[in-house]
Amino acid sequence: MNLVSPLPGFPDTAKSRNTILTISELTRRIRGSVEQEFFNIWVVGELSNVKRPSSGHVYLTLKDAHAQLQAVIFKSVASGLKFDVRDGMEVFAFGSLTVYEARGQYQLIVERMEPKGIGALQLAFLQLKERLEKEGLFDPAHKKPLPVLPRKIAVVTSLTGAAIRDILNVINRRFARVEILICPVKVQGEGAALEIARAISDLNTLSDIDVMIVGRGGGSLEDLWAFNEEAVARSIFASKIPVISAVGHEIDVTISDLVADKRALTPTEAGELVVPQYDHIRDACEKIKTRLAQALYNKILLMRSRLLGAENSFAFKKTI
Repeated sequence: MNLVSPLPGFPDTAKSRNTILTISELTRRIRGSVEQEFFNIWVVGELSNVKRPSSGHVYLTLKDAHAQLQAVIFKSVASGLKFDVRDGMEVFAFGSLTVYEARGQYQLIVERMEPKGIGALQLAFLQLKERLEKEGLFDPAHKKPLPVLPRKIAVVTSLTGAAIRDILNVINRRFARVEILICPVKVQGEGAALEIARAISDLNTLSDIDVMIVGRGGGSLEDLWAFNEEAVARSIFASKIPVISAVGHEIDVTISDLVADKRALTPTEAGELVVPQYDHIRDACEKIKTRLAQALYNKILLMRSRLLGAENSFAFKKTI
């Protein structure tokens, strides 16, 4: 039996006949090999050609001086990134290689991304700070003055943290004759930012709140992150009620601090800023009372002197 070579000019062997593949078969084999070999890997490179179609996925190119790699961040992962992905950014990307068979192109499916040289949260903070500053949210012209002697104070914080105890202790010690409304919220973790933003908006529907304190005690950057969220920043900016931001310790600065009408270095200082010292008010009132009494007495003496002068005048005596 004579076998005819399927490709004239090429050797006709059983092996060669068995290795004739369709493009789809070859691509599928390559995909299987690539996905098995390059699974859960880290790569480092510069971002370029970043595209964000309406699907919510992010398509981009990772490159270095000699090569480039196509990559995709699917919507579920992209929505969880704290920082904005931009052209020119140096990043570490974690994921797995796959082959897009329709184009015969390999690409990295990104499951995690970290900026090179700076933490993701710190970069997100800087990016949001830059954007909101350009919009004017930090402009002193928009900051409202605090009331000198508020009648009702709202506090937006956790009921279980040390911050609420510090604030209440200071207010009660300085000026106990004030009403306090506590609006309990989560101050860290998933959903905390939305709770804080909603609480600020809800308090603005009340007509008797003179000032509010928004904050929490100290913690790591991750712990304080709810106060670096855009939703909280915009709710503070939109508040008609003056807002004191009291987040963390003196060295901690959040987006909320920058937007608020007044920043307190600690929750304890927020209590000091929101109400005056009662003894100081009482002493000031006593001084004013004394000055008013003295001024009134001096006025009486002046009027009496003028009256006596008029009584002893020649014109007055002539009329008598």
